Amino acid sequence: MKYLKLLFLIVIINFNLGAQNKLKLENIGLANNVYVIKNVNIIPMTTDNKIITNAIVVIKNEKISSINSDSIPKKGKIIDGRGKWLIPGLIDMHVHTNADLNFKENSATQGATFFMNTQDVMTTYIVNGVTTIFELGGRVEHFGQRNEIAKGKVIGPRMAIASMLNGGDNNGGRIVNNASDARQAVRSAKAEGYNFIKAYSDLNIESFHAIMDEAQKQGLKVVGHIPDVFKGKTKEAFVPNFGLVAHAEEFSKQIRNKEKTEKDAQTFAFMSKANNTWLIPNLIAIKTIRDQVQSIDSIRLMKTLKYVHPLLQDKWLNANNYNKHSSPEFLNYLDSLITFHKQLVVAFKKAGVPMVAGTDAGVSGVVTGFALHDELELLVEAGLSNEEVLISATRRPSEWLGINEMVGTVEIGKYADLILLNANPLENIRNTREIRGVFVNGKWVDKNKIEEMLSVLADWNTLMKEGYEWKNRREY
Repeated sequence: MKYLKLLFLIVIINFNLGAQNKLKLENIGLANNVYVIKNVNIIPMTTDNKIITNAIVVIKNEKISSINSDSIPKKGKIIDGRGKWLIPGLIDMHVHTNADLNFKENSATQGATFFMNTQDVMTTYIVNGVTTIFELGGRVEHFGQRNEIAKGKVIGPRMAIASMLNGGDNNGGRIVNNASDARQAVRSAKAEGYNFIKAYSDLNIESFHAIMDEAQKQGLKVVGHIPDVFKGKTKEAFVPNFGLVAHAEEFSKQIRNKEKTEKDAQTFAFMSKANNTWLIPNLIAIKTIRDQVQSIDSIRLMKTLKYVHPLLQDKWLNANNYNKHSSPEFLNYLDSLITFHKQLVVAFKKAGVPMVAGTDAGVSGVVTGFALHDELELLVEAGLSNEEVLISATRRPSEWLGINEMVGTVEIGKYADLILLNANPLENIRNTREIRGVFVNGKWVDKNKIEEMLSVLADWNTLMKEGYEWKNRREY
């Protein structure tokens, strides 16, 4: 029996190494200094967003070199854009990206015990045209992933990373329970290379306000939850430098035990507008949670489940805390949230509060990359126009992150983070799924390559399915 297990392990390892090495070798071929997209329709997502039809776009040295220039390079890869639409790469403003971690107790020399292949982690972003992500649970391992992408070892998105600060005892993140510790935690996060701070639910008022003030002094933006301590006095949380609320649910939590009305939504919208605090509606997370509370089949029958690591598949299916706590009361509560969050989107739109698209990818049932397209559709259902939704996933996130000089629009001089679509997303938001190919930092990944990357990932996950169980994670 031991021999058979060892043989099986060797087969698995060889399969993975072979597949990944093949991808790495082919990745070298993706690096071409010059591309010419001919006869393409451009939706630039600039402020005026004037569509450019039948255009010629030249990409050189990872950047957009020209649009409709008389000078076309004689050498370079030609891409036929006839009948196709070019838009900026999408940005998911709320993700939790899988990375190496230690399931065992810490010790002086203990490293990670569970390892994630970074290409596998990033593939689902890239094949869906998600070329920038905002990691809201930053760890040193995420900096390592970002470096692998920067070195060209992995085809992956740009990564903005936030350090999470929380209160209480041992609730995850850096724990701070007074103003002095909160300020030092912010300074430490900056020294470690973080550009953003995430404030979490268990912070007390003193620590929360100190975080906002110190982060502003240090030049760090703050995203996060509205801590539970502000229930009944939500307005006190809206202080300078609280720049972005991570979920619509943060508002509904403030009135958890009350009937939620359009007037409540308007009050929260005016509160946010007055403080210049933006919002990530994050509609897909609550909808996905609601579906699995009703039935675990919503996970089991997901077409994208095969692209999820087998350990997480087992967790979602066999250790699903949402489904374990299923009840008519819980379902009714989640339904009320879904209704109220749509009202929030409408109220924030009317109040002129900027909104950016995010998914909480990594939450049970929310599959990285794929979920952003689901979110865009839900935002349209909630009342945003197709153009407003596209803005929320391209230009506007780049502005909040401070990278709008690099990405977020289709303009000369910007990095070529682009999606070539087979149909116009301004006519139907579902057309963001009709991907012909993706430019990732100037590298072209066409439809054939996308299908190959997905096939390698799905085959590996399927082969490994019997090898991982969530209940045994401490053994890994």
